[in-house]
Amino acid sequence: MGDPSRDLWKDRIDNTFVYGKGGSVAKKEKTKNKKKSKEVEVSPPEGIEEEGAKKKANVSEHDKKEKKKGKKKDKKREDGLKEHTATSLIDKKKGKNRQAIWVSKFTLKYEEELQKLQIELLKWQKHVITKEQKVLLIFEGRDAAGKGGTIKRIVEHLNPRGARIVALPKPSDRERTQWYFQRYFQQLPSGGEIVLFDRSWYNRAMVEPTMGFCTDEEHKRFLKDVPLIEEILIKNGIFLFKFFFSVSKEQQMRRFKSRMKDPLKQYKISPVDMEAQEKWDDYTVRKFQMLNETNRTISPWAIIRSDNKKKARLNCIKYILSKVEYDNKIPSKELQVDPEVVVSGIEEIKFMEDHLMTGMELPG
Repeated sequence: MGDPSRDLWKDRIDNTFVYGKGGSVAKKEKTKNKKKSKEVEVSPPEGIEEEGAKKKANVSEHDKKEKKKGKKKDKKREDGLKEHTATSLIDKKKGKNRQAIWVSKFTLKYEEELQKLQIELLKWQKHVITKEQKVLLIFEGRDAAGKGGTIKRIVEHLNPRGARIVALPKPSDRERTQWYFQRYFQQLPSGGEIVLFDRSWYNRAMVEPTMGFCTDEEHKRFLKDVPLIEEILIKNGIFLFKFFFSVSKEQQMRRFKSRMKDPLKQYKISPVDMEAQEKWDDYTVRKFQMLNETNRTISPWAIIRSDNKKKARLNCIKYILSKVEYDNKIPSKELQVDPEVVVSGIEEIKFMEDHLMTGMELPG
């Protein structure tokens, strides 16, 4: 036989949890309990109050966890949304088969801005084709700095017949016996073509000497030759743009970890990438040498700070459009770059000169 007073008190607590707030059934149970309490006056036995408090605490904890899960799901959905989804569906009305997803205001603004700039890129490409211009865009920078993502957004809506991405693998045995620039020269643009180099001959300025893939003599010769070669290309009608994407050491590590976890990005990881963190300072010295020797008035570098990839993409495209002419171009104020994101080669050299020997961690 159990304690009747204990069972009665437990029954009261259980009824409160089962029926919730303000339900008609709950009210009936409460009146029943009132009648019973007139017949038998009971006080809560020891331990019952604690039991009820624990149940309530467990329920509130559960609610908190569910809310957190909901927020995480919304965040994942936003991160996983295909670009332009938010802006294209923003005016759609609620429907049976529609799922509401919260998107940050920054993402909406980014997508609107990107779409506007991609329309401008199409106008520019039409001009390049009509005038049979030859355009070469070189993308260099640290590993996981956002070069590939920016290239993808530039060519996304361009006519593929007039735009081409070049991402050469390591040289073959035959190519190793050739003049270093030979395999790159085969990829130069023809009239009416825009060519984007996802890494270029500047491999010999940073990656190769740092990783021991070339001799010191080959490295020095390259730094002397490349300004003259680029001058020849420009004087022969090629429009040349050189971008160096700069990322911080911490952000690079975060992106490496993300690539390791994401099966769709694992192809981007290589043994050379994994050594980038260990050889960070060596790369910094090579970058300084490269900028010093190859930043010329005729072929300047534009440094893109890319810890925020979306800002880097927008500002890189704005920089290109601000330097070229084409019909129906939007006002120049709409193509102004953020000075915190786009830095000239000469400014970067001065900054590195002032801080290289101070022990301060310089931008990648």
